[in-house]
Amino acid sequence: MMRLRRNLALFALIAALLLSLMTPAMAAETEGDRAAAAETAAAYALEYGGATSLQYALWEDGEITLSGALGVYSKTENRALTEDILYGIGSVSKIYTTAAVMQLVEEGKVDLDQPVTAYLPEFTMADSRYRDITVRMLLNHSSGLMGTTNRNAFLLNDTETDATADLLEELRTQTLQADPGAYSVYCNDGFTLAELIVERISGMDFADYIAAYITGPLALESTFAPGDDFDTSRLAKTYLTAEETRPLPPETFSIVGAGGLYATASDLAAFGGAFCSDALLTEASREAMAADEYLRGMWPEDSEGDLLAYGLGWDSVHMFPFSQNEIQALVKGGDSLVYHAGLVVLPEYNMAAAVVSSGGVSTYNELAAARMLIDALAEQGVIVNETAALDEAAAAEIPAELMDLGGTYGCLTGLSEVDVSADGVLTLTTGDVEQTFTYRTDGSFRDETNSVLVRLVEEENGEIYLFQKAYQPLPGLTTMCVANYALERLPDYTADEETLSAWENREGKIYLLVNEHYTSALYPFSSVFAGILSTEGMPESYLSINQLTDAYTASPVLQIPGTGSRDAGVIHMVEQDGVEYIELAGSLYRDAATVESSYPGERSYCTVSSADSARWYTVGAAAGKVMTVEVPEGGAFAVYDASFQLVASSWAYGDTTALLPEGGYIVFAAGASCRFDITLTDPAE
Repeated sequence: MMRLRRNLALFALIAALLLSLMTPAMAAETEGDRAAAAETAAAYALEYGGATSLQYALWEDGEITLSGALGVYSKTENRALTEDILYGIGSVSKIYTTAAVMQLVEEGKVDLDQPVTAYLPEFTMADSRYRDITVRMLLNHSSGLMGTTNRNAFLLNDTETDATADLLEELRTQTLQADPGAYSVYCNDGFTLAELIVERISGMDFADYIAAYITGPLALESTFAPGDDFDTSRLAKTYLTAEETRPLPPETFSIVGAGGLYATASDLAAFGGAFCSDALLTEASREAMAADEYLRGMWPEDSEGDLLAYGLGWDSVHMFPFSQNEIQALVKGGDSLVYHAGLVVLPEYNMAAAVVSSGGVSTYNELAAARMLIDALAEQGVIVNETAALDEAAAAEIPAELMDLGGTYGCLTGLSEVDVSADGVLTLTTGDVEQTFTYRTDGSFRDETNSVLVRLVEEENGEIYLFQKAYQPLPGLTTMCVANYALERLPDYTADEETLSAWENREGKIYLLVNEHYTSALYPFSSVFAGILSTEGMPESYLSINQLTDAYTASPVLQIPGTGSRDAGVIHMVEQDGVEYIELAGSLYRDAATVESSYPGERSYCTVSSADSARWYTVGAAAGKVMTVEVPEGGAFAVYDASFQLVASSWAYGDTTALLPEGGYIVFAAGASCRFDITLTDPAE
C-alpha cells in the first residue's frame, strides 16, 4: 500500500536490525604507549563513522590524563584542530538536565514520582492519561509521549528557543502512544518538559541554571548553551555531506535540555567524572540515576549488555563488555544533525571518557571511549574480558504454533516480512535483503554461523515481537552487544473502503513543509519534503507503521521499548482554503501539486506574509535560467532539484544566485512579513 517518506533527522542512532558495520581500511595494531593507543581508538571511531574531526579525553581521579584530536578543523581554512575546539554534544545534554532535576529533588522542591502537572499546571494533552505522567517518567523515557516535537528545533546560527517555549502548546493537541510507565522508549519531548520544570521551579533560565549550579561549580569553562557569550569560531566546522567543502553555519539545537549544549571532550569527560563523587550530586541521587529504570516496564528478557538499558538520563547503566565483568558503566550518546558525542563513566574506578566529533556516529564514539577505559583499567591490573559469543544450540523440530507468528513486522525505520516454515526456517525479508534462520532447541532461530539469534516473543500486552541478539567485535574498538526487540508484528487490521479509497488517491503525492523558521537546518538538509509512496507487498490498511484509521487520519500502533517506536506521530490530513496538508507533531506540509510555477519572466518578486511560514514554487518554465535574489533581512531562500537535493541556500551558504534545475523546487521563508526581489537571466549572460 503506502508509506510516508519523511526525511527528518534522528537524535540518537537506531540499532538497526542485525546491525552490520563496515571495517575501515586500517591495520589493528597493539600500541604499547597509552597515548598512542588512545589515538588509535579515536582514529578507528573517526574512520568507522566518516567524521571530519574528532576530539577525545580521559578523566581519572579528578584530572584529565589523556586528550587529543584528529581530523581537520576546516576543509578550507588553515587552522589547527586544537583541544579547545567545541562540539555539540547532542543528547548527552540530557544528563545535565537530569542532574539539574536531581538537585531540585535534593532540595525538596521536586518529587520524581509526582505528576508533571504538579510543576507545570498548564501542561495538558488531548489524552486524559497525561495526568499520570510523572517527573521520573520524563527522565527514564516511559512517559508515553510520542517522542519529538521538532518544529523549529534544528536551527543554524540562530539562538532562539521557540521550540522549547512552544512545546506545551504543541502537546495540547497530541495523544500518547502508550500508557505512562508501560515501557521506556526514547523521547526528547520528555526532557524538554524536564527543562521547563527546572526553569519553573528554579525561577531561572535553563542555560543560566546550568552555568550557576553545574558547569560553574565544576569549573567547566568550555561548556556552553547556544545563547551563551562565547567565541562561536571555536565550534568545529560541520558539513552537509562528506563531499561538501563549504561549512554550515553553527548548528543551534533550540531544545537545549534535550540536546543543545556544546563542550570540549575534556569538559565532557570531567562532567562525567562528577558522577564518581559528591561533587555534583549526593550518593543517593547518583545511585537513583544509575538504577535499572528500564525494568519498570515492558523489556525483553536476555537483554543484558544491549546498547540501551535506561537509567535516569543515561542510555545504559550496563554497557557491554563492562557488564559481563561486573563493572557498572554509565553511558550517554548524542547525535544532532552534524555533531556526535559519547560519554562513558565508571563510577567504581573514578574514570570517565568522552569522544566528540563533527560528522560520525555516537555509537562509535562511545565504543572508542570504552576502549580507552578498558586500556586504563588494564594498567591497574583490571582486565576486562571483551570476547563473547552466543551459546551453542542444536537444530530442533519447530513447534506448530510458531508457524502462525509470521506476517508483516515493523519499527521506526521501516517494514519487514517474517515467514516461518514447517521445516523450522525463519525467513526475514527487508527490502531486497533476505536472511534465513534455523530453529534451535532453546526456542531461538540462528543464522548458519551462529552469530545472530532471533526469537518471536508474545509479550504480556498480547503483541508479537522479533527479538535479536548478536555480538559484533569492532577491530580497534571493542565488542558491541545488540539484544533488543527489533520489530513488532503489525496487528491485523482492515480499513473501510472509504478510508482506503481516500488514501489511495493520495498515493505518489509530495508535500512541502510550510511552517518552519527560515533559519531552520531542515532546509539545507532537504528535510522539508514528505511523500506518500507505494510499497509493494505491504498491508493495504497501513501507511508504513501507522494504521489508516479514517480518511483523514493515520495513527501509530507499535509499542517497542528502546528505540523501535520512538518519534511516533498521528498523521492528520487537513484542508485549508481548498488545499490539502499533512499535519504531524505541529509541522504542516502542503500538497506540492497546488503550488504555483515560478514566473519565467526577467523580473518578479515573492512576498512571504507571516512569520515562520514558507512559500513554495515549482521551477517550471524557468528551468535552465539563473535566478538572482535580493534576500531581505529576516528571510532566506533555497532551491532543490527534482530528486529533492539542495542546489542553493542563502542562509546556509550565502547564495544569492542559483541555476534553476528541471523539475526542481524553490522555497522562500521568513521570520516576518518580507519581500524577495527576483531576476532571471540566461546562463550565458
